Amino acid sequence: MNYRPLGYTNLQVSTIALGTWSTGGGPWWGDTDEAEAVRAIQASLDAGVNLIDTAPMYGFGRAEELIGRAIRGRRDQVVIATKCGLWWTDARGSRWFEHQGRAIYRSLRPDTIRIELEESLRRLGVDCIDLYQTHWPAMPPDPTPIAETMACLLELRDQGKIRAIGVSNVTPAQIEEYLAVGPVAACQPRYSMLDRRIERDLLPFCLQRNIATLVYSPLEQGLLTGRIGMDRTFSPGEYRNMIPWFRPANRRRVLELLDGWRDLCEAHRCTMGQLVLAWTVAQPGVTCALVGARKVAHAEENAAAGDVTLSADELARMRRDLELLGAPAD
Repeated sequence: MNYRPLGYTNLQVSTIALGTWSTGGGPWWGDTDEAEAVRAIQASLDAGVNLIDTAPMYGFGRAEELIGRAIRGRRDQVVIATKCGLWWTDARGSRWFEHQGRAIYRSLRPDTIRIELEESLRRLGVDCIDLYQTHWPAMPPDPTPIAETMACLLELRDQGKIRAIGVSNVTPAQIEEYLAVGPVAACQPRYSMLDRRIERDLLPFCLQRNIATLVYSPLEQGLLTGRIGMDRTFSPGEYRNMIPWFRPANRRRVLELLDGWRDLCEAHRCTMGQLVLAWTVAQPGVTCALVGARKVAHAEENAAAGDVTLSADELARMRRDLELLGAPAD
């Protein structure tokens, strides 16, 4: 496993990190076997993964609780990253959507942030969060100013409850507003070889300012492993139905693309998923890839991608193929 600095901090994080959105289960992901999920988290640590990313929204606290169980006695081996900003306790903030019968609000108000942090500390069983991230920007009708949010986060850092501040799903202009008040260690955007929009602005921006990027959905919910064939169907509520690349015509094009890289997998003795992850973390500005795993075998496979190193020619070949693939059809 390779490790890189988490922005300006003295923390070193694995290039392959564990994302726990699916660990929370629910209608987007289906049921979670809690015992197996805990073993998968522990298997990730055993394989050299040291960054675990989560959020209260993942299963309404369930993912954080499972992480707390998994890391008990191993706190010194883990860089814990969690979030604030999606709120469901009452009507504070701006209503965004409904999930499992609950109204979800985007709230970066200091009062809700302080409550969220205490709840995350309790569920995780720790006294300090290594990287505390805003999950989504505040929005009308209750758009808390970024300066106000950042002042609260700096206060929590000074109290020793968080070590570093991160942001997620933001623009470079929004990061500039955070930086005007205090330091930002990391940014978490969506990025995969099929969704490279942040290469235009966010990745170079963060690279220039020494802000780590923790990219999520690098395997496009499993599509880029090559294991989701044309015969696979999804239930109406599954998240994959919202992704254009999963439509049959687009999925066929992706599978044909991946099939053209079989020789690279053979040369590196790796799976297709490992090849894709190796390409992802080799891109300029990418610090680590957040990959989900609820089973031990998947956790071990993902972690092994941290040992795959592609040559400059191989990286360029894959990018050329991706450019020929183009965008998904409507």
